[in-house]
Amino acid sequence: MGAPRKRQRVSYFDDPLQLGRRLRETRESAGLSQRELSFPGCTAAYISRIEKGERVPSLQLIREFAARLGVTEEFISHGEHGTRDRAASMAEARVALRMDDVDVALALANTALDNARSNADRARASALFGEVDLHRGDPAPAIDALERARKLDPELEHTDSQFAEILGRAYARSTEYASAIAVFDRNRARAADEGDVVNELRFCSLLANAYADTGNFGAAEAALARAINLGEQVGSPFERAKALWARSRLHAVEGDSEWAARYAQRALEILEVADQTFHASLAHLLLAHIELDRGNAARAFELLEQGEPAILSAGRADNIATLRVEQASALAQLGRREQAASAATAAVGLLNDLSPHDAGRGYVLIAEIYERLDEDERALEVYELAIEKLEQIPNRYTAEAYSKYAALLERRGDKDAALAILKRGMDVKQDVRETRSHP
Repeated sequence: MGAPRKRQRVSYFDDPLQLGRRLRETRESAGLSQRELSFPGCTAAYISRIEKGERVPSLQLIREFAARLGVTEEFISHGEHGTRDRAASMAEARVALRMDDVDVALALANTALDNARSNADRARASALFGEVDLHRGDPAPAIDALERARKLDPELEHTDSQFAEILGRAYARSTEYASAIAVFDRNRARAADEGDVVNELRFCSLLANAYADTGNFGAAEAALARAINLGEQVGSPFERAKALWARSRLHAVEGDSEWAARYAQRALEILEVADQTFHASLAHLLLAHIELDRGNAARAFELLEQGEPAILSAGRADNIATLRVEQASALAQLGRREQAASAATAAVGLLNDLSPHDAGRGYVLIAEIYERLDEDERALEVYELAIEKLEQIPNRYTAEAYSKYAALLERRGDKDAALAILKRGMDVKQDVRETRSHP
């Protein structure tokens, strides 16, 4: 008998788990549920098994997925990024960033620039560079690249709503909220004029978040009222969940944790039904944040455990930072001191990747943990970092940071410094009250 034949390697895909992950990330990036991606001969249940690595699709199915998702079949099957189609390259680069594969996204941007033959081509390449910069946590160069793209192709916002969203988010990350609001509002107005309900809903939700971050709660409520109304008209569960998410954030900032929890739970339920694994994990984070504010540490910790695998799998530093902050706070409330200290230390180095509001709140939580561990010097340093961040956009967390910082100074016997900090805190409280009463 001859030697046993070696099993022939299947060449049209690399690895079932990696193929499944790429399919899931691409589907979620497109805002589709498994049911919405399904078609005769390929059920949502079968897509679920493919995404888990339990089944390998045929080459014909891979081609159908690629066509429906706007990427190349090589990307789905092997993770190889084609350059034959500009739209496919941009979609693949965005999925690469979702998978935290910055080098691949950057290579695609460079290839797009090298192959550019028109201003429209150069605009898309510049936009990709901007998206890479924003993913790295560098909003200033991101804005430069994105605005350069808009100048090269003035229609880019119109033809690519995701580009418009990213441009606005870059301004918000830089705390240039007036510019962020301008981007979101002009795209909301354009969508309304064209009867594009899905994109009008998208930009109403983004507007509401931006207004809430500036403390303009009246304008945020108006944008949310429109978003909720539009949500009843669209079939996109992802966009409906984003509107509920925005309302939850607004209630959380206003200190209404009960209603914040209700809307966050509804958003989470929609995202789970729509198979939006990554965004569902972010909803777990938001709901955990709210439950911590309500004093429900055990429930918060449970939610964080549910969201952690998808957050770590995505690898985005800002989401991981938020996860570690919330874990540290939950562990501290549960009396698990050593684990809380470990999570707090891990979070400190990551917080600068968050917005000033979220970073400031994170620093406050970490400072409180250091206080509980009797590490007062470290607590004082972190309170100062918190105030530095929160002063950029004053809200109720800013006043709380001043109050807690002053209380620690007074406990250590530095009454003059404590009084000065309390005075600053009272001024901030007054500013916040005036902002709420004059939207």
